[in-house]
Amino acid sequence: MNAQASSIPVEDGGQASNRRRRGVLALITLGVAALAAAAAAYYLLVARYYESTDDAYVNGNVVQVTPQVTGTVIAVNADNTQTIQQGQPLVKLDPADARIALQQAEATLGQTVRQVHTLYVDNLQYRAVLAQRKADLARAQEDYRRRMDIAQSGAVSTEEITHARDALSNAQAAYDAANQQLAANQALTWNVSIANHPDVLAAAAKVRDAYLAYARNTLPAPVTGYVAQRVVQVGQRVAPGTPLMAVVPLNEIWVDANFKEVQLEHMRVGQPVTLHADVYGSSVTYHGRVVGFSAGTGSAFSLLPPQNATGNWIKIVQRLPVRIALAPKELEAHPLRIGLSVIAEVDLHNENGAALDNAPNTVYQTPVFADYGVEAEGEIARIIAQNAGDDAEQTVVAAGTLRDTQHVAMAR
Repeated sequence: MNAQASSIPVEDGGQASNRRRRGVLALITLGVAALAAAAAAYYLLVARYYESTDDAYVNGNVVQVTPQVTGTVIAVNADNTQTIQQGQPLVKLDPADARIALQQAEATLGQTVRQVHTLYVDNLQYRAVLAQRKADLARAQEDYRRRMDIAQSGAVSTEEITHARDALSNAQAAYDAANQQLAANQALTWNVSIANHPDVLAAAAKVRDAYLAYARNTLPAPVTGYVAQRVVQVGQRVAPGTPLMAVVPLNEIWVDANFKEVQLEHMRVGQPVTLHADVYGSSVTYHGRVVGFSAGTGSAFSLLPPQNATGNWIKIVQRLPVRIALAPKELEAHPLRIGLSVIAEVDLHNENGAALDNAPNTVYQTPVFADYGVEAEGEIARIIAQNAGDDAEQTVVAAGTLRDTQHVAMAR
């Protein structure tokens, strides 16, 4: 009796424990199912429209400052971490040799201009000589005609007629020689001003070349930015193309985000991107947009690309660089530096853009070197004006060339 009585509570307690266990398992199952349903709903409604990566880095232009001529460095006007403005002189080379070459070229140009100006002045002299020879020819023709008219009466001897004929021949020959001399000189000045004369243009080209060589002894900053990688030292002998320093324009930077190839199916140009830089943490949010995709994966452009046609091939998920443009105002408020780590998340809701064909074109240029040409042209114009003489006289001589030639042809 006692054994039976004691066994009844134990059996009832075991059944209660099983019921509690089954209840807990049911609750866990329901919880897991709810979490799975919530995760599935979150993926279908939110997560599948976003792709993110922490393999993203700030990138930008690194503008190299290199000399265009050989020379010895006499001054370095900027150092690492300093801000410089576009056109500011950064490095100066010894200009002594270039200055001498420029002075020689300028002297040659001035001499050439004066020589060419003499050609225009000679046109006036040759026209005067031609007019004199024309008058002598007319006088000889009149003397010969008068003697021939009275030759029938016997008042003029045959010898005198012969002398008149010889004088006419000499006058005609002198006129023809003066005519040819004027034509030859006019051929050197035909329909061209002193500034556009071939001899002057050749001398001006040498001045331009010498001036550029002289001006290039001062190396200006191609863009506004921060100096980095300065390696040049005073007294160093440099050759064209030698890297001296770099200038980084931090207002023109972007982010290269390396997404896995399986993340690119719905990614398009123009999609918005949210970014967080490790240097500022989650407290600062950048907003950008996708502007282009690389033409190949990172491994395809590596120094040693993989050779997957071997027998021990192992598949590795590839990553493709995606360029992301940043909002200028946000970048100005929170500056970034090249190489900083970034977390990028792309919003895939709008798939109207294209993957490759409508990436915007970007043009980078600097006007600082164009100033050299402008300054050279100004120096050439000054030398020509200083040595050309009276411009009005040049115009009259050049304009009268055609009329002179016509008068010569009529005189013949």
